[in-house]
Amino acid sequence: MTDTLSVSVRKPPAGQAPHRRVWTVLLAGLGALLCSLDVVVVATALPALRADFGASLSDLEWTINAYNLVFACLTLTGAALGDRFGRRRMYLAGLAVFTLGSAASALAGGPGQLIGARVVQGAGAAVLLPLTLTLISEAFPAEKRGVAIGVWGGVTGLGVAAGPVLGGAVTEGLSWQWIFWLNVPIGLAMLPFAATKLRESYGTRPQLDLVGLVLAAVGLTGLAWAPVRAPQAGWGSFEVLTALAAGIVFLAAFLLWERRGARYPMLPLAHFRNRGFSVANAAAFLVFGSLLGALFMITQLFQTGLGYSPLEAGVRVLVWNAMPLLVAPVAGALADRFGTRPFMFGGLALQALGLALLALQVEPGVGYGQLVVPLIIAGIGISMVFPSVANAVTSAVPLGDAGVAAGVNNALRELGGVFGIAVAALVFTQYGGYGSPASFLDGCAPALWVSAGAAGAGAVVAAFAPSRAQETALAREL
Repeated sequence: MTDTLSVSVRKPPAGQAPHRRVWTVLLAGLGALLCSLDVVVVATALPALRADFGASLSDLEWTINAYNLVFACLTLTGAALGDRFGRRRMYLAGLAVFTLGSAASALAGGPGQLIGARVVQGAGAAVLLPLTLTLISEAFPAEKRGVAIGVWGGVTGLGVAAGPVLGGAVTEGLSWQWIFWLNVPIGLAMLPFAATKLRESYGTRPQLDLVGLVLAAVGLTGLAWAPVRAPQAGWGSFEVLTALAAGIVFLAAFLLWERRGARYPMLPLAHFRNRGFSVANAAAFLVFGSLLGALFMITQLFQTGLGYSPLEAGVRVLVWNAMPLLVAPVAGALADRFGTRPFMFGGLALQALGLALLALQVEPGVGYGQLVVPLIIAGIGISMVFPSVANAVTSAVPLGDAGVAAGVNNALRELGGVFGIAVAALVFTQYGGYGSPASFLDGCAPALWVSAGAAGAGAVVAAFAPSRAQETALAREL
């Protein structure tokens, strides 16, 4: 195993054949597509779930957050498993578990069963998604990685874009169960290609950091559990405060262990001394908090607030969520030339502006025409952030640590999404409710203002990212 590890790490990514690179981008993109699709595809089906199951607001939140919670808490574990046991092997395992969870979600007979199945899906995605970015980073040299990651970001954007439309079309034309059944044949078809077309590679750590895995999982669970439960239990409740305290204590213990006790740490803390790595991860947390909090409200806005059907709502959201498919590949290529900072900063600023303009328009009597331009502005912003953050994170560390970098980035992204949805729901319930369309609009606008504020804070953070010259100098050192 030692010989295999050393050969895999030393072999330059430029040595991969062009056809294998194409397969790597295709399979990594499809894996990311499935994972990102299931973050948002449920959003358009929320009113149908509420009617079919008699689900409460808490149940609706959990159909999304159960996936995101497990995703956030286990993604560092998924990246570490890939480094230790092989990225191709664990990609296959993650894809199989995700497909199984999709089938279980489709067969759910009530909110509890659906939430449990979404936990299984999230566990599979936690292994699958960070490895998609690692496989690309391992296959492409640094000077060509931005284009490949831009394509990856575009495909990820396709999942975000297609989610509301697909969810609406399937929910209206068939039933909400089919939004999960569709994953099954795709996952089964991908398995044999992934087994034969992807090149196996390993990280630099010959042993798993089991203590670190447990401490990180428990700590992230506590931090994610608190905002998910806060809208029902209250931010000052014993449950929420205990979860927050446990999360902080276990994460502090994790950091201490990684610094002093771990022989092969799953998270080298020295990476956080790299400004590019730290800024990009903070931006990822804030952009996904903003994105998923806004998405949770906007998909319901078109149905509950404005009276559209699920399909009509999904089509109208498309002007926002289709932008990554169009813009992300271009942004990724330009980031190779001009650096990631302009695209992170500009993208987050545009997302904040778009959501702020949207919040201003959300009032009784608003028409769809008034919402189109804000949605497009926010969508262009998201498109610029996706590839630039991913490129900045993986380029800031040695190639052997690309899996670790992707795992940290995905953990913070998903944790940000959990906080974003929880805070948006909390603000919504403080100012409005589901009693009438007018009541819904009363709560929706303040929730969107909070999502806009999160993106604005992300823009401030992104302004401190390294310049293009500094990124180039770091790349030479690595």
